[in-house]
Amino acid sequence: MLTRGRDLLDLRDATPTEAYLRDTRPDVVILAAAKVGGIMANSTYPVQFLEDNLRIQLSVIAGAHAAGTERLLFLGSSCIYPKHAPQPIREDSLLTGPLEPTNEAYALAKIAGITQVRSYRRQYGAAYISAMPTNLYGPGDNFDLETSHVLPALIRRFHEAKQDGAPEVTLWGSGSPRREFLHVDDLATACVRLLESYDGEDPVNIGCGDDLTIRELAETVREVTEYQGRIAWDTSKPDGTPRKLLDVSRLTSLGFTPQIPLRDGIARTYAWWLGQRPPQS
Repeated sequence: MLTRGRDLLDLRDATPTEAYLRDTRPDVVILAAAKVGGIMANSTYPVQFLEDNLRIQLSVIAGAHAAGTERLLFLGSSCIYPKHAPQPIREDSLLTGPLEPTNEAYALAKIAGITQVRSYRRQYGAAYISAMPTNLYGPGDNFDLETSHVLPALIRRFHEAKQDGAPEVTLWGSGSPRREFLHVDDLATACVRLLESYDGEDPVNIGCGDDLTIRELAETVREVTEYQGRIAWDTSKPDGTPRKLLDVSRLTSLGFTPQIPLRDGIARTYAWWLGQRPPQS
């Protein structure tokens, strides 16, 4: 297995990326690298979310093809689907309605990646595939409150509120949107299954097939972190898409079943994060 951190290789830069792939000649490439973030980051930096992701995809996919890579799996995002897509969201819902405005730039970049993969299949016969994961979490996640997704942000907010003895934590929105979450270890298993068993040009959803409200998620994280204070909701802040539950029947038909329950996964993630923090934290 070959890996290269962002401090050693900037995937937005095509020249060193193509050179790395040419020198290492991997049999399989899993393109999971992306610029990601929550509602605030997407709303504040749409140019970076669009351009950085386009550059990463263009350099890696073209570089893999030039290096003779036999198999490539591009990981997109459930954000590609319309804001009001019928639930659970089938893969053929793509481009059937307007996107969620707060992450439109990111979604369009990921849609371009799907198109790039499909184009390499059609023009060159490349055995490249795309998959659309649901919301992911687990060890290695980003816990920066300015740029993180909802689950790691909740873990950090409640932990720090517990440390500070804060009586209340205020969260964005109403808490009513519903979201689906998948542990990264389950994602890894799904990726292997797809590379072994799937070679179609249509994207495949990756998820657990179950969702919960953000309010329910917050309560679960509060319990895991043992924060005893109250939760308040700032309804002046955006909620984002009302619901995002993926139809995973295509993946299930390939024999995939997630193994990590959400509460257990949150507890593991919390324990991992605590282990990364300085002792005084």
